[in-house]
Amino acid sequence: MNNTINLSTIGFTKKTAKEFFELLQKAKVKRIIDTRLNNISQLAGFAKRNDLQYFLKEIANIDYIHLLDLSPTQEILDDYKKKKGEWSIYEQKFRELMVKREIEKKLDPDLLQDSCLLCSEAKPHYCHRRLVAEYLRDHWGNINIYHL
Repeated sequence: MNNTINLSTIGFTKKTAKEFFELLQKAKVKRIIDTRLNNISQLAGFAKRNDLQYFLKEIANIDYIHLLDLSPTQEILDDYKKKKGEWSIYEQKFRELMVKREIEKKLDPDLLQDSCLLCSEAKPHYCHRRLVAEYLRDHWGNINIYHL
């Protein structure tokens, strides 16, 4: 693969809808790839799946897809969030899950071009969307990652 993929990541918490959609538009995002395990929670506000899909299309002409292969399992998530687990353990388990799922073989690199990985965490440091982006970059080697 020669073409460099521009891949963004974003979390919706601690952002107003205005900030969220303006960041996506400024970054010229063409597609949101939702990496959340649960994307229908009332706590998601404007980022609840059906609402988000509508807003993305109407406000910014951005496509939306949900890829559960890029989500942690409920068990991995609960061990970290509910049981206050260590980030390093979460990261290790999630990386092992991506290896097991072989996401680098299942995903079409063209799908990622000008796309943005979405989850809830405000910052990428302790978030699986960063791990997905880095994992794919490590396997494909041609990805520029931008955290919005």
